[in-house]
Amino acid sequence: MTGFKKILLVYNGKENGQDALERAFSIAKHNDSRLTIVDVLEKIPDRMDDFLETVSVNQLENALVDDRLSEIKASIKKFESRKRIKADVEILIGKPQIEIIREVLRNNHDLVIKTAEGKSGTKEFFLGSIDVSLLRKCPCPVWMLKPSRSRKYSRILAAIDPDPMDETASELNESILRLARSVAKLERSELHIVHVWSLFGEKALRGPRFGKNEAQIKKILRDTRSIHKEWVEKLLAKADLDESEYTLHLLKGDPAVIIPKFAARQKMDLVVMGTVCRTGLPGFIIGNTAESVLNQVRCSLLTVKPAGFVSPVEL
Repeated sequence: MTGFKKILLVYNGKENGQDALERAFSIAKHNDSRLTIVDVLEKIPDRMDDFLETVSVNQLENALVDDRLSEIKASIKKFESRKRIKADVEILIGKPQIEIIREVLRNNHDLVIKTAEGKSGTKEFFLGSIDVSLLRKCPCPVWMLKPSRSRKYSRILAAIDPDPMDETASELNESILRLARSVAKLERSELHIVHVWSLFGEKALRGPRFGKNEAQIKKILRDTRSIHKEWVEKLLAKADLDESEYTLHLLKGDPAVIIPKFAARQKMDLVVMGTVCRTGLPGFIIGNTAESVLNQVRCSLLTVKPAGFVSPVEL
């Protein structure tokens, strides 16, 4: 796969952790990467000292850490043996979404893998609060796995939005394509590239104010689609993708609506997409379209941040 050298796996326990372990060890072996596995324990309130009597908060915390370390090390033994990789295991203390990102910042991890929390009582895939925080604020790519997903991916969707006037967006789209192609090769999957386009102001153009007839509107739509197709083709050429490697879909409409529906209808196993943001501003860390798509997609997700993204979480 593309360039991952320090992978961080957030361990979710035995129930949903086996697929995450399998993927993390496979990617680490394929990339000759260092793999770190972490779990996060909530900090014990200091007021617990009043109830523990002969045991201190620190002693209890250390015991919990030791137990968790032993459990994780036992769970990963077979993967270490089979893949011939020795993983580092760490237990972090604090709020999970904060401590995971701090671990990324401390040790320069370039990929985070985590099984989505899901929603109890249903097989549907829903992002939990920790998942959403990581997708919004983690500076490196985040691979959010659908719970209980054990088989290899058959179909991968890369969602792109080329804009030749925006250098940051162009770099982000290239990263999405390279990453999606890399995963597709690793998984031996079909790669589907999707760009959703629209005619700005179409509703107004169809109104009485401008007097455009249907033939004129159709011509404008054809011209607009041609421009977007040209942008996509230039991006694909820049990313050095061969036509035999992918299937391209140019779809008209609102990406926040079209992408989740297309992913569901085509039974995609993984969506690779960017989170478009104004870097460095905590109030603008994910675009409205990206947020909407993330909330609706029901398959695994791999999200990429633009170059220069600054996480609001600090060490």
